[in-house]
Amino acid sequence: MKIAIRDGDIILREMTSDQYNIIKSWNSMKWVKAQQCLQGRASMALLDKLTIFGKLPPNIEAYRQSLHKTADLVNVERNAAEPRPFIPYPVTKSLFRHQTRASNMAMLTFGYEPSRDDFKDTGQSKGFGLLFEMGCGKTITAIAIMGALWKYGKVKKVLVVAPSSVCGVWPREMEKMADFPFAAAVMVGDKKKRLAALDSLGRAEKGSLQMAIINYESTWREGIFEALAAWKPDLIVADESQRIKTHDASQSKAMHRLGDAAPYKLILSGTPVQNNAVDIFSQYRFLDSSIFGTSFYAFRNKYAIMGGFDKHQIVGYREMDDLIQKEHSIAYRVTKGDALDLPEQTFENRYIQLSDADRKVYDHLKRDSYAELESGGEVSAPTVLTKLLRLQQLTGGFLRLDDTDAPKQVNRAKLDALMEIVGDCVDAGQKVVVFARFTAEIDLIVSALKKAGVAFGVIDGRTPTEHKVDRVTGEHTLSRSEVVEDFQTNPKTTVFLAQIQTAGLGITLHAASTAVFYSMDFNYASYQQATARIHRIGQRNVCTYIHLLVEKSIDEKVLKAIQVKDDLAKSIVDNWRDYFET
Repeated sequence: MKIAIRDGDIILREMTSDQYNIIKSWNSMKWVKAQQCLQGRASMALLDKLTIFGKLPPNIEAYRQSLHKTADLVNVERNAAEPRPFIPYPVTKSLFRHQTRASNMAMLTFGYEPSRDDFKDTGQSKGFGLLFEMGCGKTITAIAIMGALWKYGKVKKVLVVAPSSVCGVWPREMEKMADFPFAAAVMVGDKKKRLAALDSLGRAEKGSLQMAIINYESTWREGIFEALAAWKPDLIVADESQRIKTHDASQSKAMHRLGDAAPYKLILSGTPVQNNAVDIFSQYRFLDSSIFGTSFYAFRNKYAIMGGFDKHQIVGYREMDDLIQKEHSIAYRVTKGDALDLPEQTFENRYIQLSDADRKVYDHLKRDSYAELESGGEVSAPTVLTKLLRLQQLTGGFLRLDDTDAPKQVNRAKLDALMEIVGDCVDAGQKVVVFARFTAEIDLIVSALKKAGVAFGVIDGRTPTEHKVDRVTGEHTLSRSEVVEDFQTNPKTTVFLAQIQTAGLGITLHAASTAVFYSMDFNYASYQQATARIHRIGQRNVCTYIHLLVEKSIDEKVLKAIQVKDDLAKSIVDNWRDYFET
């Protein structure tokens, strides 16, 4: 048997039939008819297996030893009690221990050699996974890694692919935390606008890192995929990478193809993929195909137990220790319980973009409100608050022109972003509390939760204080205390939906460590009380708070006022124009 290595692939020729059959059974190499050879990624596991046929050629054995050395160094960092950064990572904030550890591990995986303070060129695309639970700082860790790669001249172009609600977060986080020059462009809008945003990076200041940001659903679209591929990113970051867990989905296939051409890749996810083992394949097919190969069915045959009708249903898993060991070989998993040095509370903003049509409706309502106030003589706090109320209703997805009208759903932008977060929490086996201001929003969310099959409890102004039974139908309605008790003790109830004015006081919800503010009222005290529902005695995890904010809207104004502890009802008369500005 002849063995060669080329562009990070092992190539085997002139095998005996027995050798061929043994190697094919590993499901890590495929037959290339045109070249009359078996070919596969040069992973440590594959090279170790090939040693059963005898000594490897000196150059390939040296490569195998270098992979073992890297793996050993990664494990040293993984277990370091007090990890020290390999370099001063170019971020504006000090990294916590787990963030430093993960950055060091990624650097080693990408070929960094601490002994000579430089990267070795392996000729092979490399990937690393930041499997951080929500609130543990995936984004700053990714920025530290990309900044280090930029500093050593390994990365000039970065493509960030994220859920739509997260795309707008990245430029802001880069502004706050990146201590290196960069230009960021969010690819939103129609095809022409997206391509123009990508093209604008060509005019970035020389030497600065170029960052293109796009949502998953757009990566495979005609003209967009080709433009991204032609742009040739050096690093691709798949944020919330569980979005590509379906191996044959169009966006997953696009990410696989883009990843095959990129020298460096990161996946960021808080979902423990071993809970649904089959979901790991597609993410690692993007990240590093040498870990689980390129065939989903070979992966499934190895790890899944098939049953049901015609054995088409996964009924269990096997060899999970092997799967988890391989998964973690190029990843670092952190939960809030592990990250003991984190602050007790972390806050995150998710920015929602309205469609062009919905933005026109919002801007029209804002202009009309401004014009009425400007021409209406004396301005009172109730008048201004009513106008702001309608703007806030619109960002929440509904509109009611006056008290006699039934609320009408007008958009799903914020609702879709919320359901993404809920889905992530449910997949991770975590509970989540959702606060909203209006009963119409509560109704929209209830409908979405029911459609998604998510078990929930809800408290708003309509929830009775005592248990009720309908005398005609026999239907039971839980009291407020019973709703809380069910959420706290029932593992199947994963979402607690609360109207902020009703459930902001006097209840304990520390079964969850994540709270989402779908909308907020104008009062700092009620916001503070709401945050205290999960951050209470008995809470064992870091608490994460997510604000859903429609970009360039009243949402941002309200949050800003709350953060400075301003009482809008008192200050709004003198400064009402500020709240209607863009």
